[in-house]
Amino acid sequence: MGQPTHAQNWWRSAVIYQVYVRSFADGDGDGTGDLAGVRAKLPYLAELGVDALWFNPWYLSPMKDGGYDVADYRVIDPAFGTLAEAEKLIAEAKELGIRTLVDIVPNHVSDQHPWFRAALAGGPERELFHFRPGRGEHGELPPNDWPSQFAGSAEPVWTRLPDGTWYLHLFTPEQPDLNWAHPAVRQEHEEILRFWFERGVAGVRIDSAALLAKDPDLPDFVEGRDPHPYVDRDELHDIYRSWRTVADAYDGIFVGEVWLPDTERFARYLRPDELHTAFNFSFLSCPWDAGRLRTSIDETLAEHAPIGAPATWVLCNHDVTRTVTRYGRVDTGFDFATKAFGTPTDLALGTRRARAGALLSLALPGAVYLYQGEELGLPEAEIPRDRIQDPMHFRSGGTDPGRDGCRVPLPWTADAPYAGFGGEPWLPQPSGWSAYAADLQAADPGSMLSLYRAALTIRPEFGDGPLTWLPVPEGVLAFARPGQEGRLLCVVNLADAPADLPAHSRLLLGSGPLDPQGRLPKDTAVWLRG
Repeated sequence: MGQPTHAQNWWRSAVIYQVYVRSFADGDGDGTGDLAGVRAKLPYLAELGVDALWFNPWYLSPMKDGGYDVADYRVIDPAFGTLAEAEKLIAEAKELGIRTLVDIVPNHVSDQHPWFRAALAGGPERELFHFRPGRGEHGELPPNDWPSQFAGSAEPVWTRLPDGTWYLHLFTPEQPDLNWAHPAVRQEHEEILRFWFERGVAGVRIDSAALLAKDPDLPDFVEGRDPHPYVDRDELHDIYRSWRTVADAYDGIFVGEVWLPDTERFARYLRPDELHTAFNFSFLSCPWDAGRLRTSIDETLAEHAPIGAPATWVLCNHDVTRTVTRYGRVDTGFDFATKAFGTPTDLALGTRRARAGALLSLALPGAVYLYQGEELGLPEAEIPRDRIQDPMHFRSGGTDPGRDGCRVPLPWTADAPYAGFGGEPWLPQPSGWSAYAADLQAADPGSMLSLYRAALTIRPEFGDGPLTWLPVPEGVLAFARPGQEGRLLCVVNLADAPADLPAHSRLLLGSGPLDPQGRLPKDTAVWLRG
């Protein structure tokens, strides 16, 4: 058997752009982003230079959790368009050299899903979920004490029905958990995968990939118990091996959302007969600190090396405080438990660091996921309390600002109403949002958009080769990668003083200018040809 071609291995070093459809572009003027809006912006995405688009769930949904409560995987939500439009979008993107990934949410469905509605009516579909009698003298207590998966939430994960039975939902009550021990659940999801692969998608992102399997006894939660009653259970690997057989028939790929502190257990999901890649949350949540970043990079590469899987790098997504804002705070890491209203932010500092962070992440070996609006340098928006829609806010008792701040509709045209998004946006755009508009940035060679475009033009030279750290002063990160025309170097200065550059023949790109002595200023990154 010959070696896989570059086309087959595209995902190993791809730049994949995350599209949160609801906030991307509004084609019909109703204030909600849609597939027509995405199709109209495909030339922009092609010019940006991305290899693929990952779409957050675009399926029929009551939108109780931003579309992660799916009522029907074979129907596009009418707010976004139609299945025919999705098929056109997939085909039109492919003509521009851009592949498509869709999002599958296997842990749960919407309470409006036909299965759950039938289960509520007392049908045999109850076996497809986790229904249990309550505890206590009259069944008035939940079947167990599992904590909610929404950070900061003390709400129970069980809801009682009028007939006295309870059903499990690790997230909201509108998202009942499926029973993955039932063969019909497995069969249905494999058919869903085939449905979308048949329509030309190149891959699937798996939401909450480590939560599907549950201990059949549903015991009380005990901190440190191994195996965990619902996280990272061994039964999961058989599920994903079956899925891999489906994907291989279409040359499709998987990326898993796998939050696990144990690197050895994390790596098990990336064995050759399971998932192709998984998100790297260590790097995403890492503070802007040279030592911490280097450790995260080293540990990430080390955990992927034994199984030959590529690492993934991401600075932000639809759940996480935007990079410009996070890097402009005293605490530059990310933790759901520490999110709060009114956190002081230096946006100029955050922007400078985000520009450097972009060059750092794009120079690392593996694939990069770029969340929409990061290429525009958008900050986190503070949503007025009466306009917040994210259930994380409400389930925290109002203390957590939620995730809406990174989901504000994008600014496209500075002098158009609502910054060119379309109709009045479903989430309010902050004052001054038009200053970040794509049309302004496209005309400005010093903008964040211009930096990303230049970086994505050069990035293929880095390929998928290894990384070698270079000796540098404390607070500086510098590494070499083999390029198509000799070594390529990436240098990032996180120290307080300017840093001398290593020997090189040419400066390819910088996140900011060098100082008058040709040194690299603080919070600045460069790519060099060695």
